[in-house]
Amino acid sequence: MNFAQNSSIQKPTPPDKGSFPLDHDSECSKPMMDYMKCLKDNQNQSRLCMEFSKLYLQCRMDNNLMAKEDMDNFGFENVKNAKIVQAPKYNPNEPIVAGLSRRNNNK
Repeated sequence: MNFAQNSSIQKPTPPDKGSFPLDHDSECSKPMMDYMKCLKDNQNQSRLCMEFSKLYLQCRMDNNLMAKEDMDNFGFENVKNAKIVQAPKYNPNEPIVAGLSRRNNNK
């Protein structure tokens, strides 16, 4: 059977926001590697790598690897304006219970 006669060639359309197909042609490998290096250099704190993240997302949109979206819709401004708090110090003798903050009340 020959299916080529019945099918029409359609231009590929970018996937919806949130869908990330593989970058088979490595079109965005440089921005991705720059972003990953930034994360490694900054103990995986993505807020310190926002510019690299923007460049990576822009590359994906420019190469139809994701739907075009206004950069303002990705929440980068919210991250910039967020209050940064320090993580609590880890005490190996203190039990970890999700959602609970326990204080040592030795009297």
